[in-house]
Amino acid sequence: MRNKYWFWMLLFAFQFSFSQLKGVVKDSISGQPIPYVNIWVENENIGTTSELDGTFTINTTSDKVLVFSAVGYLRKKARVADNQGILLSLEVNHLKDVLVQKRLGKEQIEINTFKSKEVNSYHSADNKPTIIVTHIKNSSIIEEHPFIQKITFLSNSQLATAKIKLRIYDVAPDGGPGANYNDETIIVSLKKGKRKNTIDVSDQNIIIPKQGLFIGFEWIIIEENKYTFNYTIDQKGNKRIGDQINKTTKIYSDGQDYQPYIGLLKSEESLRWFYSGGKWHKLLNNIENKGHLVFSKGSLAIQLTLTN
Repeated sequence: MRNKYWFWMLLFAFQFSFSQLKGVVKDSISGQPIPYVNIWVENENIGTTSELDGTFTINTTSDKVLVFSAVGYLRKKARVADNQGILLSLEVNHLKDVLVQKRLGKEQIEINTFKSKEVNSYHSADNKPTIIVTHIKNSSIIEEHPFIQKITFLSNSQLATAKIKLRIYDVAPDGGPGANYNDETIIVSLKKGKRKNTIDVSDQNIIIPKQGLFIGFEWIIIEENKYTFNYTIDQKGNKRIGDQINKTTKIYSDGQDYQPYIGLLKSEESLRWFYSGGKWHKLLNNIENKGHLVFSKGSLAIQLTLTN
C-alpha cells in the first residue's frame, strides 16, 4: 500500500510539473486575436508564441507568472488558468525629442557587406522564444547616409517556408538593447535552403542615431515553424545531425527545433546580444549549437543599404 501511495504521489507531481496551459491573446479594445505574441515564463527560459488566431500552448503550471510582449502593446504579467483569455492594451507612445532630417535619396551605400560563402555558422532558437540582435555602430559615412533603405541577411531553413520577426531597438544607457525603435511588427517569410534575403524598409523612415541601433530577429514558436529531425549523440553528449552512421550508432527521432537559422560572421569584437529569461545578455563565449561552433566575437550576417 505504501509503495502505491508514493507511486501515485510521484505521478501526480510529474503531471503537475509538465502540464500544458492553453489560452488566447486578444486586443483589449477590439477583442481581435493578436498573432505572434512573445510569451515567457517569468525569470525562466521557457516560452512560446501565439498562433495566427491568438491561441497558445505552453508547458508550465498555473502558479507561474507569464509575461506577454508584442510590439505596439503594453507588456503584461499574469498567472493564467487553462483556456483563459489574455487582453493586451495598446501602448501609448509619448513624443520624444527627435532630429528631423530631410531624405534626399541621391546617394546609396552598402555597409557590412558579406558573401554567402563567408557564412559557415548559424544561430537557432531550438525550442524556445529567442531574440538575437547585433549592434550597428554609427560612423562618419553613416552620418552622411543615415536612412536605412534595405536590410539584407542570410538564412538557412529546413522547411518550405518559415517566418521570423525583424526587430530594431534603441541603444540603452548601459550599451545594450533598449526600447523598440519602430512601432510596427515586421514579419519576414523565408524559403527553404541557404538564401540571401532583402527587406525593403524605406517606408519605415529608420534613421541611425549617433549611438547606433540594434538590429536582429525574434523567432516565432508556432507549428508552422516547427522542424523535426533525426540525430545521434557524440561522446560529449551533444546532438549531431548528418554524421556518418554505423550499425552500432543509436539514432534518435525526437529532434525538434524552430526554423529558420540565421547566418553569423566572424569579428574581432562581440557585437551580439540575446534575450533570455526576461533579460538581455551579451554573448561573450563561443558555444556549440547542433554540432556547429557559434562564435561570440562576431555579428549577425546583416548588410544595410543606406541613403542620404
